[in-house]
Amino acid sequence: MLANFLIGLREGLEAGLIVGILVAYLNKLDRRDILPRLWIGIAAAIALSLAVGAILTFGPYGLSFQAQEILGGGLSILAVGLVTWMIFWMAGNARSLRSELQSKLDAAIAGTGMGIVVVGFVSVAREGVETALFVWASVNSSSNAVVGTLSAIVGILAASVVAYLIYRGLVRINFARFFAWTGSFLIIVAAGVLSYGIGDLQEASVIPGWGQAAYSLAHVIPPTSWYGALLGGIFNFTPEPTWAQVIGWVAYVTIVGLLFARVVRANAARRTPVLSTATTEQGALTQ
Repeated sequence: MLANFLIGLREGLEAGLIVGILVAYLNKLDRRDILPRLWIGIAAAIALSLAVGAILTFGPYGLSFQAQEILGGGLSILAVGLVTWMIFWMAGNARSLRSELQSKLDAAIAGTGMGIVVVGFVSVAREGVETALFVWASVNSSSNAVVGTLSAIVGILAASVVAYLIYRGLVRINFARFFAWTGSFLIIVAAGVLSYGIGDLQEASVIPGWGQAAYSLAHVIPPTSWYGALLGGIFNFTPEPTWAQVIGWVAYVTIVGLLFARVVRANAARRTPVLSTATTEQGALTQ
């Protein structure tokens, strides 16, 4: 599905850029001897992300129906919170990301050898765990979990290729535009996940109003139609939402959308490069 592909692409590209900046800076310092420690931290972060995904996928099966709905709804809302924080964090801190990472590396190099491992682990684990949780929430709310999971994996693989090409200086991307468009799209996707999470909590009787539809669009957009399935797969569209789902969706899109638009406009007004890209062996980071 397009939503999961873009989630994997965006999160994977962010992680790839972070890795590229770290590797390029160590090459610039001529400290390639430290690279194995950095890769150990990155590998541990990837392992943690896979473990989180496995736990989310297989862990709830022994629970009762109500417990599964409470867990699914709660984690869906948590995933929305994390992806919202990620969207605004990248929009507000992308310009200083390179200097922050370099200062962390400087401190790690001056300290113990484990410091490099920790820098690599923390820098990538945040993106990886966020991706695992949000992809799980998106896939859990879709009708085809296999396709959704594969779409996210393809997005991550595509991001890895793009990040490597950027590191080698072969590709340049307007990151301001990329993060603005994908951030806007993810706000709509997150609103659908939030709506689905509210529905789960209503099914578990945590939130009242389950079964009381605010309106019905089933005759206009049948859920079994190809376009109904497409809207459901990408945006978690449901033709008969409850009032709580409608209010949650509208409130989230309105509030988060307006705040994000303000951040994007402010960044555009500064006319400052949003994110430097890691280039070749010289360790130069250019826009």
